[in-house]
Amino acid sequence: MLDDGSTRFCLWAPGAAHVQLLIDGRAQAMARDEEGNHLLITQAPAGTRYVYRVDGRQVPDPASRAQPGGVSGASMVVDPADYAWRCDTWHGAPWHTAVICELHVGALGGFDQVCACLPRLAACGFTAIELMPIASFQGDRNWGYDGVLPYAPDASYGTPASLKAMIDEAHRLGLAVILDVVYNHFGPVGNELPNYVPEFFRADIHTPWGAAIDFCRPQVARYFIDNALMWINEYRFDGLRLDAVHAIQPPAFLEEFAAAVRRTCLPHGRQVWLILENEHNAAGLLRGDYDAQWNDDAHNALHVLLTGEHEGYYADFAGDPTGEVAKALAEGFVFQGQHDRRGISRGEPSQDLHPTSFVLFLQNHDQIGNRPMGERLTCLADEADLRAAMVLVALSPMIPLYFMGEPWGCRTPFYYFTDYDGELATQVREGRREEFAHFSGFADPARRERIPDPNALETFAASIPRVTDEARAADWERWFAGLLQLRRQHLVPRLQDCYALGCEVLADKAVFARWRLGDGHYWEMALNVSGNDVPLPRDPATRVIWIEPQDAMDALDSGVLKAHAAVVLAREMQDERLIA
Repeated sequence: MLDDGSTRFCLWAPGAAHVQLLIDGRAQAMARDEEGNHLLITQAPAGTRYVYRVDGRQVPDPASRAQPGGVSGASMVVDPADYAWRCDTWHGAPWHTAVICELHVGALGGFDQVCACLPRLAACGFTAIELMPIASFQGDRNWGYDGVLPYAPDASYGTPASLKAMIDEAHRLGLAVILDVVYNHFGPVGNELPNYVPEFFRADIHTPWGAAIDFCRPQVARYFIDNALMWINEYRFDGLRLDAVHAIQPPAFLEEFAAAVRRTCLPHGRQVWLILENEHNAAGLLRGDYDAQWNDDAHNALHVLLTGEHEGYYADFAGDPTGEVAKALAEGFVFQGQHDRRGISRGEPSQDLHPTSFVLFLQNHDQIGNRPMGERLTCLADEADLRAAMVLVALSPMIPLYFMGEPWGCRTPFYYFTDYDGELATQVREGRREEFAHFSGFADPARRERIPDPNALETFAASIPRVTDEARAADWERWFAGLLQLRRQHLVPRLQDCYALGCEVLADKAVFARWRLGDGHYWEMALNVSGNDVPLPRDPATRVIWIEPQDAMDALDSGVLKAHAAVVLAREMQDERLIA
């Protein structure tokens, strides 16, 4: 919207001969410039519904700010300045202070209901929340990775104003807000771009979702860069997590994107985080404008260690999971150029990177929801081992991330869910079941029929996190909050200029890692998720920060780390105390 109350409409469609703007059925011709942009300035106040007619085909605005009637309905004009922000003093937080909880807005009931959850998350010790993608998608429920209108928060979650109110409240409580964005593809329903602007895509590169997006075109690159700037500047998100950037070609776009975010329209002193998911383990990106990458390697090795699973991508970590956990703690990535199970060389050396360049986790939406039955680790791993591993994540110098419900030991599943109908619904259901045909537990077609239908309402309903045992949940949450309090008190202030000193394999399923903190102190962690006690001579100069379980202290004093245990130690500088 412009200062005089009019609205500027612009649609890039270089191959279109005639483009019109339709408001209340009244068509207005749009003028074409030399770059193929079709432009019109007209009176259209906030709330006005409109569509474009491109060579006779009606389509929503690909940069629509709101789609009240869904992805196939009319777009709505939104005034980006119509929300009165209350928390104007918030400028973000340094990345090394991040402790992240990943949330699915739909499973929690929408923006207003997420807002109601924020005080509990802040009290638990989280400093940031991460929203799974919220861009408009087909139907009323979706993981979010099938979005087709990336500028419009999905109407099933609430209005743009309710999203801003949620972010405003998070900032009031001291919580940063990260948004997961999908720039590598569009969903299968509602994406009209191929029909009137095929130039948006590349016919020579195909992805699992169809023709690749053509990031070499300046207009396409600008479309996604401007989207990021909208979320950061208009909605005041504190960071973006870019989904599966290994599917983006050319990789140079990632550098262009990050540089544009860093230099454009950011108020002085604003802290904005950029986080990657990247199978290529491109360590070079983490030496530039990106803060961190989700460390799937570390997760996969820890998952194998805790569960013994070895199918699918866990096969890459089944040979020596203990050694690979040690490598991840010492160097970041496990794959730094070697070949994976498919014979593909991937990864770059990462041992020089700061520990906070890696986001460490035991669970997230992918690693739970991409399982056939959506089980959480509370249903797969020994509880004592799981709690010991959660200590490792909470008190490692890497950035910890947890999935909604994890702090209180949630046991309800989190399934993959969509809201398609007709032939697409059948394809999604049968395709998902066939995806697991090579897994030993689902080779029998009758067993695959038990995999929940992603389109069934009950599949979504079952994925809503629920407390089934109030006393147990309260105990877990108190315990978890204690871990985060220790991180905030003793580790976070010393994370800058921290670096890893190495990680020793003590025995099968047992490791001992060491870091030098920014003030010269040493931080040591030992994890033993085996069924056997292991020797761990303790230097008398170290102080125990945390031991799990508590009754493992006597054994530690005798030089032994008990089975199913973890310990965090601090080695003090001479004549200085780490703990006041």
